[in-house]
Amino acid sequence: MASPNRPARLNRTLLLLTAVVLLAVSAFVLLTAFEVLRVIPPEQPLTPSSLSPPDWVPYVTVVVAVVVGLLALRWLLAQTQRKAKTGTWRLEADPSGGSTSLSAQDAVAPMVDEIEGYPGVHRASARLAGTAQRPRLYLTVGTEDAADITEVRRRIDTEAVARLRQALDLPALPAEVLFRLDDARSARLN
Repeated sequence: MASPNRPARLNRTLLLLTAVVLLAVSAFVLLTAFEVLRVIPPEQPLTPSSLSPPDWVPYVTVVVAVVVGLLALRWLLAQTQRKAKTGTWRLEADPSGGSTSLSAQDAVAPMVDEIEGYPGVHRASARLAGTAQRPRLYLTVGTEDAADITEVRRRIDTEAVARLRQALDLPALPAEVLFRLDDARSARLN
């Protein structure tokens, strides 16, 4: 089964490749500047004097480098934000009377099927994280562009989540819902 978070794997791979290339270039520049590598003599200019850039080019280069560095840092920080783990819940109130275990993914499967049946919804996925004492529900819902998001959200809150909360006997179930507006043709291809 394919990973549900393929973009994160691609992002980490691209970050790693970019870091390796930048470290290699930086090491080369430092080793050349300190004359450990004698690729270019220190007194030789890198460009002919007839090709000297205007005076503003170094400033623009520094600004662009800072902006790219800040964007890369933001991208890196976004990779570190993780959601709580999902797993197997133990639902017994009194362990001496036996135990009941439930896979969190199995618990949300009927709710996902229900949400996918709502008008305008193409696909849905859910992840139940945390523990039975501190649960957290993460939903991703792919809808048509013309779907009534307010109505879909109302039905999720009042029907789907309420039914799941009742089935799991939870006093509260905080839910985070992410809507993705899909084109009907692209949604059918997936």
